[in-house]
Amino acid sequence: MKYSPHKYQELAEEHIYEHPRCGLFLEMGLGKTVVTLTALYNLMYDRFEIGKALVIAPLRVAEDTWSRESEKWDHLQGLTISKILGTPTQRRRALAREADIYIINRENVVWLCDELSQVGDGWMFDAVVIDELSSFKSPKAQRFRALRKYISRSNRVIGLTGTPAPNGLIDLWSQIYLLDGGERLGKTISGYRERYFTPNQRNQTTIFNYKPKPEAEDSINQKISDICISMKAEDWLELPERIDSVQTVTLSPKEMAAYEKFEREQYIQFIEGEVTAATAAALTGKLLQFSNGAMYLGNGDYVKTSDKKLDMLEELVEAASGKPVLCFYSFRHDLERIKERFPNARKLESSQDISDWNNGEISMLLAHPAGAGHGLNLQAGGHIIVWFGLTWSLELYQQANARLYRQGQTERVIIHHLITEGTVDQQVLASLQGKTEVQDDLMESLKVKYGR
Repeated sequence: MKYSPHKYQELAEEHIYEHPRCGLFLEMGLGKTVVTLTALYNLMYDRFEIGKALVIAPLRVAEDTWSRESEKWDHLQGLTISKILGTPTQRRRALAREADIYIINRENVVWLCDELSQVGDGWMFDAVVIDELSSFKSPKAQRFRALRKYISRSNRVIGLTGTPAPNGLIDLWSQIYLLDGGERLGKTISGYRERYFTPNQRNQTTIFNYKPKPEAEDSINQKISDICISMKAEDWLELPERIDSVQTVTLSPKEMAAYEKFEREQYIQFIEGEVTAATAAALTGKLLQFSNGAMYLGNGDYVKTSDKKLDMLEELVEAASGKPVLCFYSFRHDLERIKERFPNARKLESSQDISDWNNGEISMLLAHPAGAGHGLNLQAGGHIIVWFGLTWSLELYQQANARLYRQGQTERVIIHHLITEGTVDQQVLASLQGKTEVQDDLMESLKVKYGR
């Protein structure tokens, strides 16, 4: 695909060139990944300023997003990527492989720093990109303490986030420290607190949190404004804007083999019991259950098949950094498993739930599309939708999205679709996008695939 950057993307890219250690505080949907990849490519192959780059990202993003983006755009086809993921042996092999960009999940940053400290000169990256910089907001976290020892050896550091201060200005110190080594906000968190904050809630011996001094925000913004650029979608996009995002979920080889076995044989045996599909309609329904992460048994109980969608949902909630999420589910077991993973999530059941949502009192609202269709005004409560499981009905799909994407919405609406790769999820999404008639197409493909 040919890349034709928007004006704001050109500005962000130029900011990277002009500032070797910088922060891009761009809201979700503005294309931080392609901007950064373009800049890295040009710094490597046009300007010859860097050789190897390290990208630190959330696990699901490290597994998928960066490599998918590099494969998507024509101008990035020359980039080689090595993913430092998996077991220690797999990570070491990936680290030893020749590549332009090395990608690691943030949970393994400590391991990486320890590993490189034992090998020769150690740190080998000319540039470091920290995707979701705000995940390094805690100066006490091991990942921050490990990275701060080595990141100064890199000529370029790029911090990416849409929410640099999810819990307030106190979160900024460690993030900016990774960019400039303490030049702007000070060398220590204690000094930062003393300069810009006063104790807020406390008892006789413990300070629980801090509040900024009257001029703190302006002063901090001025201090970091030379290296950090902030962009909001509302400043660059005509609102209300709708951004549809496909978040690809990948089953493990074992899980995928079980899915394909059931797809082929219409029968699967678990320790807890068996699942069968006697008809074509039953088969498609069961396949959707499997892709969501659980299947109903004959007695009404269910058995878990995968946690991959729950993991992806957790990543999206974390990326939202406190912004409310409206999550649509398909099956009762979806609802139960989501509530188990997110205890504060609330099912939409009453007018009080609607009121609480619109008043900002619910962090995650769980709704079935059949029960949250016509007539509900939820746009005041948030602008992020996650489809944990899709519906067959185009009408229900459109009406559910219209709960947030409607008149009165002041922010662009982001609609995430959790799609399990290689499953019927992909065909349902294609149907909803008007590309195919899912049920007919699925059954026809099964006939061809399995000769039935």
